[in-house]
Amino acid sequence: MRTLRTLVAATALLTACSKAPAGAGAPVATSSAAASSAAMSPVAAQPTSRAAAPPPTPQAAPSPAPAPCGALGCLAFDTPAQAFAHVLQSDPRVLAVGEAHAQQGAEGVPSATRRFTELFLPALAGRASDLIVELWAADPRCNKEQVARVEKEQKAVTQSQSASNQGEFLALGHEAKRLGVTPHLLVPSCEEYDAIVRAGPDAVTAMLEMIARLTAAKAKALLGREGAAGKMVIAYGGALHNDVAPRPGRERWSFGPELSAATGGKYVELDLIVRELIKDSESWRALPWYPHFDREQHRDKAVLFNPAPGSYVLIFPGGS
Repeated sequence: MRTLRTLVAATALLTACSKAPAGAGAPVATSSAAASSAAMSPVAAQPTSRAAAPPPTPQAAPSPAPAPCGALGCLAFDTPAQAFAHVLQSDPRVLAVGEAHAQQGAEGVPSATRRFTELFLPALAGRASDLIVELWAADPRCNKEQVARVEKEQKAVTQSQSASNQGEFLALGHEAKRLGVTPHLLVPSCEEYDAIVRAGPDAVTAMLEMIARLTAAKAKALLGREGAAGKMVIAYGGALHNDVAPRPGRERWSFGPELSAATGGKYVELDLIVRELIKDSESWRALPWYPHFDREQHRDKAVLFNPAPGSYVLIFPGGS
């Protein structure tokens, strides 16, 4: 489920995103036509002895209630947006989003990253201040040979992934900037690269621990800024580092417990799963929700599991 990513050439691209314009956000549409027609109306211009009652304000139709769909608090929603709104009801300070990365051969299926960017990120404009993207930016002062050796170790893990994954992470960062949410990369120090090289056969484990450590440190720094109260920090990466209750032996791979404690429990772990990518394999069967998921039921619904407090798994509708 968990894979690694790196980015060197695109460092400047997202570094430019680190300063979002003040007040940036989605524009609010207003209608001047109605005001103009009222001003020119002879009826509106004539004085009256009694003020006309204002027209009733149209009320949005309430969203249909989700349907229970089994164990682990399973709920089936008509749309992914409704399921996402349900997840945000606790108003978290940190929203840690994990995904099952798209693999080679699945290019025809919209990825979790693309769906988050298009469906969910706009709903966070004005609510979130920052987005930490699990992409690495190498410090140019680091030993190039050491950086190259680390990248070689990564390729053994990422070679089965879709070639579009890194570009979609970049697109996520750009869209966040457009919406007024400042994107951030992970920037390992030169000492971090040296430690990974020295780890030898345990290099992948060292990388996993480093990702969790750097993300936690960055998130806490963002949360601690003056004036940051009330704003959400989003962490986006693989569905392992965000675990609020990591499996035994994987505690050092996850920033979930540390950030949950730092926010006084205002932490939400959300895993995004593309239904078409779910396989009958050992890695999938090990997930706590897998035995309770029936891919043939609620195929046109967004299925949301709640395996533990503050932990959610959102499975997109089939063919969406």
